[in-house]
Amino acid sequence: QVQLVESGGGLVQPGSSLTLSCAASGSISRMCLMGWYRQAPGKQRDLVATITVDSRTNYADSVKGRFTISRDNAKNTVSLQMNSLKPEDTAVYYCYAVATTYANSRTFQQYWGQGTQVTVSS
Repeated sequence: QVQLVESGGGLVQPGSSLTLSCAASGSISRMCLMGWYRQAPGKQRDLVATITVDSRTNYADSVKGRFTISRDNAKNTVSLQMNSLKPEDTAVYYCYAVATTYANSRTFQQYWGQGTQVTVSS
């Protein structure tokens, strides 16, 4: 199995910056796509950003130019630098990964972290 553990959430004022981090552990054979999703109260879980093994990135339109995703392939970690935060960025942020394990090296599976709360409020 693969475990994803997020850190870095909190309460910040509008216009502030925050960095989320996620570390993957377990019997990882091959780590593929990594990324972040978020879910605001009463809304569906939406894509924030993803990054491939060769660092190709994809961002939601709402965060383009403000958020930057990065990863360390050697450490199986992914980070999200969030700048110019807005109240509408308030949500639970979930780390996401697609990987294979040593027990099942032929099948890519999706994994989710437990989520970390980001609140942007004055």
